[in-house]
Amino acid sequence: MDKLLIHGGARLDGEVPISGAKNAALPILCASLLVPGTFEIDNVPQLQDVGTTIKLLGRMGVVSERDGSTVRLDASGVTHFEAAYDLVATMRASILVLGPLVARFGEARVSLPGGCAIGQRPVDQHIKGLQLLGAEIEIEHGYVIARASRLRGTRIITDMVTVTGTENLLMAATLAEGETIIENAAREPEVVDLALALNALGARIRGAGTDRIVIEGVQALHGGRHRVMSDRIEAGTFLCAVAAAGGELRLTGCEPSTLDATLEKLREAGLQIETGPDWIRAVMRGRPRAVNLRTAPYPGLATDMQAQFMAVNCVAEGTSVITETIFENRFMHVQEMRRLGADIDAQGNTAVVRGVAGLSGAIVMATDLRASAGLVIAGLVARGDTLVDRIYHLDRGYDRMERKLAAVGAHIERVRTVVDA
Repeated sequence: MDKLLIHGGARLDGEVPISGAKNAALPILCASLLVPGTFEIDNVPQLQDVGTTIKLLGRMGVVSERDGSTVRLDASGVTHFEAAYDLVATMRASILVLGPLVARFGEARVSLPGGCAIGQRPVDQHIKGLQLLGAEIEIEHGYVIARASRLRGTRIITDMVTVTGTENLLMAATLAEGETIIENAAREPEVVDLALALNALGARIRGAGTDRIVIEGVQALHGGRHRVMSDRIEAGTFLCAVAAAGGELRLTGCEPSTLDATLEKLREAGLQIETGPDWIRAVMRGRPRAVNLRTAPYPGLATDMQAQFMAVNCVAEGTSVITETIFENRFMHVQEMRRLGADIDAQGNTAVVRGVAGLSGAIVMATDLRASAGLVIAGLVARGDTLVDRIYHLDRGYDRMERKLAAVGAHIERVRTVVDA
C-alpha cells in the first residue's frame, strides 16, 4: 500500500500546473451515455476516480480511448444498463449514470453509492426529481431501479442544494419531452461546466450557475468536444500549502474567478495574492494569521477546502473557529492532526483551533480525500518526518500531488510497503 513520506520544513517556490477538475470531469464522462456517437473530452485529470468511471462506462458498452489528457468515448453500442456495487461502492459519483441511462435507454439499475465516509449523502433528491420527470423508481436489494418510456419535462424544486442531484437531473432533462425547470439548483462552477458540455452536444440549457436552470428537451444529442475546467479545489489546496509552509508559488492553468471565497480567506490569513486570467501568484512571508471559517454551498467556502484551511490554522497566529455545515462527519482528520501536535477541540460541527508555533512529524492515517490533503499540508510544516498512510484517498482526487509538490521544493516521496502474506 502506498504512503507519502514527508520531511517538513521546506519552503515552496516555483510553478504548479493545475489539472482538470475531478468534480467536473466525472459528470461529464457520465454524460457520454446520452450520446449515440463520439464525445471527446480534453483536460481530463489522471485520477483513480476517473479510471473507475471509465471502467464503469466500459462495462455498459462505452468504448473509450485515452491519449494524454484527452479521453474519447463512444456510447453508440451501450447494451448494459447496470452500475454494479463493486465499483459504485468505491465512488459515490457513480450515481451520475442513473439520469443519463433512464433518459436515453428508458431503464437503469444502479447500486446505492459509497465513497468517502464523511457523512450522510442521500440520493433521495435524485429519485424525487426523476419521479417528477415520469420515471418509475424502485429500491431493491441495494439498487435503484428506474424505468421510463420517455421522460417528460416538469418543474422540480429540490428540498436541499445538491450538486450531484442537480447534475443527474440536468442530464436526464436534456432528453425529456418539453421544458424542465430545476429550482434551488446547485450553483457550483462544475455544474456550469457540465451544462456547457451538454450544450456542445446539442442540449438546450440556460441558467446554469444560478439557482434556476431551464432545460428544453431535445430528441437526441450528437457527438462533440469539450474541455474540462481547471480544478479549483486543487488550486486552493496548493495555495493553502504555501500559506502554511511559506514561499512563492505561481499556479498556471487555473480559473481565479471560481475561487473568490478561498482567495478572500487566504488574503485574510496573510497570503499575498495576484491573479490573471489563468494564473495566480501567491507569496507568504512569515507565519499565517488564524481565520474563522464556515463552509457553505457555492459561492460560499467549499467544504472540500475545510481540512486544508484547518492545517493552515494549526500553525497560525491566534485562535480560529471552523464550522462545517455540509457534512456531519468531516472532522475525522482532527485526531490525526492532533498526533502532529495540533491544538484542536472539536464538538459537533464546530472546531476550535489554537495555532501553535510548530508541529512535529508522526505517522498519520488519511480518512477521506480532502483529509488526506490537509494532512499532507500539515506534514509539510512539521519538524521531522511525517508518514501519511492510506493515500489511495488522495489519489482519488489529486493528479500526482507529490510530484507537483516535490517540483517546488517539498521533501516528499511516495513509498510502498509490502504486506506479508
